[in-house]
Amino acid sequence: MRIVFMGTPEFSVPILDGLIDAGHEVAAVYCQPPRPAGRGKKERLTPVHVRAEELGLEVRHPRSLRSETAQTEFAALAAEVAVVAAYGLILPQAVLDAPTKGCLNIHASLLPRWRGAAPIHRAIMAGDAETGLCIMQMDAGLDTGAVLLREATPIGAAETTGDLHDRLSRMGARLIVDALARLPELTPQSQPEDGVTYARKIDKSEAEIDWTRSAAEVDRHIRGLSPSPGAWTTFDGERLKLLGSRVAEGTGATGTVLDDAFTVACGTGAVRVTRAQRAGKGVQESDVFLRGKPVPKGTRLGD
Repeated sequence: MRIVFMGTPEFSVPILDGLIDAGHEVAAVYCQPPRPAGRGKKERLTPVHVRAEELGLEVRHPRSLRSETAQTEFAALAAEVAVVAAYGLILPQAVLDAPTKGCLNIHASLLPRWRGAAPIHRAIMAGDAETGLCIMQMDAGLDTGAVLLREATPIGAAETTGDLHDRLSRMGARLIVDALARLPELTPQSQPEDGVTYARKIDKSEAEIDWTRSAAEVDRHIRGLSPSPGAWTTFDGERLKLLGSRVAEGTGATGTVLDDAFTVACGTGAVRVTRAQRAGKGVQESDVFLRGKPVPKGTRLGD
């Protein structure tokens, strides 16, 4: 098919590759504009932009699709389908209507659960046993369109958002290729009214660890915010990110380190930290971290 691909972050890159490998013609790639990043605030291309250029594809990065000019330019591509994966801009009705076979969105949840911006983070933080991918026909609502294909997958007990993100990205590449191959025979299924939840964007203000919560909640909080923005606590006068954990045995005053293996007491139970990162340093496995920066038994985190 003749396709317009619309995506921005790393999640979208394997999906673009999958479409190319399947032999589809990508008329153009739409992504978010380059943004200032790093200490020098130099403009940085998005992961999709970089990959599209490597593939020799035309790249467009309008700041909005609301202008008549942008909509005319989009329609002139004469695409059969637009494939959308974490693009980051709202598609006006004129854009939704332009491809002859519609706009298909790859959404990283089992809709209608976790509509919105951060479905992977929220699924882990909420303690969901499973999540998955939906290929959805886009409409004017927020992830409200009819679903063409869905596939569930369990969430591992030690899985972080980063781990699950990569798995779902690969799953999305496979599922969209399948959906396009079988598009004429797929029956759109309207989303049920029951079970709707919204995955609001992660705010940095959510990242501080509350050690008074149960061990299960703290563990999900750490894994759900790993690698970004990273759950944090304070230790030795500085902010410390905790990026991996598992529920462990132990009791004590909340936030207190219980042993030499980085087990920390919570409101009920304890968690064992498996990865950590000091400010300005790299991420380290806990055994490596503790050799360079011991966290003695009895230390109170978060004070």
